[in-house]
Amino acid sequence: MEDAGEAVPIAELLDERRHLLEVARWMLGSRVAAEGVIDEAYRRWYGLSDGQRARVKAPRAWLTQVVGGICLARLTRPDGDEDLSRARQDADDREAGVEGEAGAVLLRALESLTPTERAAFVLNDVFGVSPGTVAGVVGQSEPECAELADRARRSLRAQGAHPTSARGHGEIVNAVRQACADGDSGRLTSLLAPDATAIFDGGGKIRALTRPVHGGERVARSLLTLLSRRPRTTLDTHSVNGRTGLVARYDHQVAAVITLDIAGAHVVQVWVVLNPDKLRGWNRPGPRT
Repeated sequence: MEDAGEAVPIAELLDERRHLLEVARWMLGSRVAAEGVIDEAYRRWYGLSDGQRARVKAPRAWLTQVVGGICLARLTRPDGDEDLSRARQDADDREAGVEGEAGAVLLRALESLTPTERAAFVLNDVFGVSPGTVAGVVGQSEPECAELADRARRSLRAQGAHPTSARGHGEIVNAVRQACADGDSGRLTSLLAPDATAIFDGGGKIRALTRPVHGGERVARSLLTLLSRRPRTTLDTHSVNGRTGLVARYDHQVAAVITLDIAGAHVVQVWVVLNPDKLRGWNRPGPRT
């Protein structure tokens, strides 16, 4: 959407609405509730005067912030939202949206977060919304929002953690590294749980995937595409947050840091940090590099 007085391609309109629905669904955990939020957001848009709409230079970003604010308000109601609770139980909602059962598992995990942690994580990690917009939705500073998102990541990793020895964890990560280095899709898929999830954190600073990838085969394809062997690129194991992870470099600069949550003998979650701001520490001269 460009100027308020100009026609907009229908594909762009539909993509915008789909994007807003996904934001609301991830924040509320219900497609039914998300539909209501989107209706309210568009009511607010058309409640603006023509002059006010003309001054909105990025309507999609404006609507995203409105949707985030409405969702956060619902999540923080002290007495809860009975309509939202009922909507979460709808059978059709369990099958729709965020890639079926694998997405439902992550959505249930998100319910353990505080409303502000959930908002910061969903907007930052899942949709790559700009830090300023996230701060506007959450009502805190950008550094405080970054800390909220980081706490959410730690909480979600803890929920996905299963008793796996450090040695066993390292062996599986090494096997993943080798499969990626060899471009061996079958081997990599076999190392991933059938309902594995991968989240790519580009922070809006790099053209990374903006939505989680679900399912072992799809996660394998996304990783092989991202880590495909090219000149001047390397992929090595490295200690990340006290566990074996993966570090991808391009021209000796760290381009991605990957952590893997492992249950038994399979990777269940993959977290790929591509945001250059979050990789600055890795690219400072020192023992890491």
